[in-house]
Amino acid sequence: MKIVYCTPALYMAGGVERVLSMKASYLADHYGHDITIILTEGKDKGLFYPLSDKIKVVNLDIGFEELWTCSFAKKVWIYLRKQRLFKRRLATELMRLQPDITVSLLRREINFLSSIEDGSKKIGELHVNRANYRNFEKGKGNFLKNLFARWWMHNLVGKLRQLDRFIVLTDEDRKAWSELNNVTTIPNPLPFTPSVKSQLTQKRLLSVGRYAYQKGYDLLLEAWARIEKSHPDWSLSIYGDGNSEPYLRQASDLGIDMDRCQLNPPTRNIQNEYSNSSLYVMSSRFEGFGLVLIEAMACGLPVVSFDCPCGPKDIVTPQCGVLVKSGDVDALTLALSRLMSDADERQRLSQGALLRSASYDISHIGKQWNNLFQTICSITK
Repeated sequence: MKIVYCTPALYMAGGVERVLSMKASYLADHYGHDITIILTEGKDKGLFYPLSDKIKVVNLDIGFEELWTCSFAKKVWIYLRKQRLFKRRLATELMRLQPDITVSLLRREINFLSSIEDGSKKIGELHVNRANYRNFEKGKGNFLKNLFARWWMHNLVGKLRQLDRFIVLTDEDRKAWSELNNVTTIPNPLPFTPSVKSQLTQKRLLSVGRYAYQKGYDLLLEAWARIEKSHPDWSLSIYGDGNSEPYLRQASDLGIDMDRCQLNPPTRNIQNEYSNSSLYVMSSRFEGFGLVLIEAMACGLPVVSFDCPCGPKDIVTPQCGVLVKSGDVDALTLALSRLMSDADERQRLSQGALLRSASYDISHIGKQWNNLFQTICSITK
């Protein structure tokens, strides 16, 4: 089949970019689909993640990133102009390509994609959960933002209803879109096959993700401050991009031993960090999926995670880890301390983690996507 993906850019080291590059490459190489990825940004920038030689990349060179540096008044005018240009160029390209399926990663094209009469089936693909998709920081006393957020979501639901299928990452999030009857769950694939598994000999607790409120590292540091003195042979390592300074100050205020608490920048060899740890912790307040959980599990790590929306509930079972109430630092502290003290339980959960992560192999996820494409193309409107 001829398949087109629409996404802003592929030059950044983001999770969406990594998953799309891997998934599209697998579908092209394994199933022989004719795949084109249409971009709007980064015309003179290279691809961050490897892409199959069989995939064609078309850059419409719209330059929405110009909006990042504009005043609000100027931003509105430029956005409207660029959006009209985008619709015209994307429609021209889709009419030229005549794809069987067009997939939107729910960026600006979702506003008009279904109106393009190129004959293709239209699919939307969301990589965050509903509650945190375009979060407008709604709150009490903010009438205008609340009103705009309700209007925006009502408009979005209308656009999603026009799609042939709308894909989300978790069953938990699928239930949140109760207005729609075209929602299907397909999780993200495991992005690598580990060359080395953890032997669980290094008494190190690991967490991976950017330094941001979403990831809840402030909550993790509170838990670690309560644990570290009773487990002097253990250490905590965090890897992520962003500004770690607020968390370093918090660790200092909590009196944490910084020789055993490392807040590191991102690393390109994260598999090495997984394999040199014995326990993984996810302290996020919310997630779209929680890809790091299946990465850690694939390397043999038991996991402890907040039961935050959305992802951990779908991924973590009692055979591979422990879920605790979202945001409950006491519960997180207790679960971590228990597993840090029980080597036999870590070994049991490690075996379960390996088995559980195998269900996210690209061969299984790629088959789900291929079956979806076959099903949609066999249905006539």
